[in-house]
Amino acid sequence: MITPVYPPKPSPGDRIAVISPSSGLPGLFPLPHELGLERLRTEYGLEPVEYPATRKTGSTPRERADDIHAAFADPDVKAVIASIGGDDQITVLPYLDRELIRASPKPFFGSSDNTNLLAYLRNSGIVGYHGACVMVELGRPGAMDPRTADSLRAALFTSGPYELRPAERWNDVDRDWADPATFDTPPRTRPSDGWTWVNADRVVEGRGWGGNLEILGWLLMADREIARDPAEYAGDVLFLETSEELPSAAEVFRTLRNMGERGLLRQFSALLMARAKTWSFTHPNSPAKAARYAADQREAVLRAMRTYAPDTPIVFDVECGHTDPQVVLPYGGTIRVDGPARRITVTY
Repeated sequence: MITPVYPPKPSPGDRIAVISPSSGLPGLFPLPHELGLERLRTEYGLEPVEYPATRKTGSTPRERADDIHAAFADPDVKAVIASIGGDDQITVLPYLDRELIRASPKPFFGSSDNTNLLAYLRNSGIVGYHGACVMVELGRPGAMDPRTADSLRAALFTSGPYELRPAERWNDVDRDWADPATFDTPPRTRPSDGWTWVNADRVVEGRGWGGNLEILGWLLMADREIARDPAEYAGDVLFLETSEELPSAAEVFRTLRNMGERGLLRQFSALLMARAKTWSFTHPNSPAKAARYAADQREAVLRAMRTYAPDTPIVFDVECGHTDPQVVLPYGGTIRVDGPARRITVTY
């Protein structure tokens, strides 16, 4: 596997491509999208550039690949960010020109279904950034969460170490994007219990790999962008998150079990498990049911890790998933996990 390198960083005043490699939801819900674009301009000093499929619902995989190529090939565009995730970005991968993208490396930001493109970029030798979609994190009602905003700023404009810290409050209950009143006030948050550490007896450092667990399962089934030789991930730091589809604890365990049977889980020097998304419009869980869902997911992860990588350090409830705040993790970049000091440091 090619060792990924950090692409050049943008500066305030530069142009940033806004693309929809998965879903064209900006066309259905313009309010969070426009808010996210405005914050790119006013809070980060970047000039967003949209492409033909950015707001197009039902775009073809070829059209979305064309936008990716155009964004990376344009010398005036210094970074690329996804509008949102989706569920079919895997169909875009066969249309991508690896040499074109490799010839013009740029920071790419996205999460969820954008795990596909992040894995592709890492295999192309480019460090990507898991986190900060336009419609979700930048388009957050009321204001961006300060932790999200600071992490994104550091990842966009700086190079070097950045320490992550547990959030004091968090939220994962969504509101209706079609209702303008949604954007008048920030979401309600609730207290956080911080991170939970397991096997926190050592300091490890490695390159970040992982992303959305459901997407990784699909990539494994399709035999795309995951190394055939598990040893290629030896020493890397695995980070995982689950989506608003709220996969069951059984599904989480089975996906991890299959990764374990493939020999993957024992390769990683640590696991960062994101705070579980516990609420969605199709599953509006009560606080008690949400807490049970999160506890069941944690036990599923522990069960798999006890079986296949029992000594691996694990940190639960890291803010890198489908919850708010969300911090940016370098995909292919360095992550340091200091168990005795209970510290996580990433290199942007």
